[in-house]
Amino acid sequence: MNTSPLQDADIARLQALLDRVPEPLEALDAVALDGFLCGIVLQPRSVPPAKWLPHITDFEGRELPVAYPKTELHALVQRRHAEIERAVGARDWFDPWIFELEEDAPPSDAVLPWVAGFAAAMDLFPALMNLEDPELVEPLALLYRHFDPADLEDAEALLAVIETLEPAEDLAEAVQDLVRSLMLIADVSRPRAAAPRPRPPAARKTGKRRPG
Repeated sequence: MNTSPLQDADIARLQALLDRVPEPLEALDAVALDGFLCGIVLQPRSVPPAKWLPHITDFEGRELPVAYPKTELHALVQRRHAEIERAVGARDWFDPWIFELEEDAPPSDAVLPWVAGFAAAMDLFPALMNLEDPELVEPLALLYRHFDPADLEDAEALLAVIETLEPAEDLAEAVQDLVRSLMLIADVSRPRAAAPRPRPPAARKTGKRRPG
């Protein structure tokens, strides 16, 4: 299977395929899809593609029409999933799919669709949120601060941290915070294995006999 990173033409093709999903199905757009894939990658246990792929073209996972080019779409999506998984596993920077809006638009307006995709993954696959690890609160707050506080009324711990955060000054800072949050979450949900300790050198045999 091709796992190479998607290029601009691939992303445009992916969006075109998502645009072709017929009603009443409700497909994610490319930005929300990217956030959704990050939410899948960060799950504490790997989620099989067969479980999450149907939800990219409909939140409820309803079947696509037989004539729809599902194989092509899924191949492109899985390439992006593999790219994110490599970056998260190595704790390397990657570029989230965030599109700039008008010059005077606040950064949250551009980032919100991505975060909404991430939140959709959390709703469908709640294992990460069920960890209830205090180390998750700050990075999740950095993500969920882009929502209207009224939408987080049942998340007191998150709201308390969100109230202490300064808004991102620009889109570059908001995107940087997204990636930083994902890596902090990964440290909890997908910790990297500790390097094995070096074994002490074996005792050397000198060939001398003990005195009798």
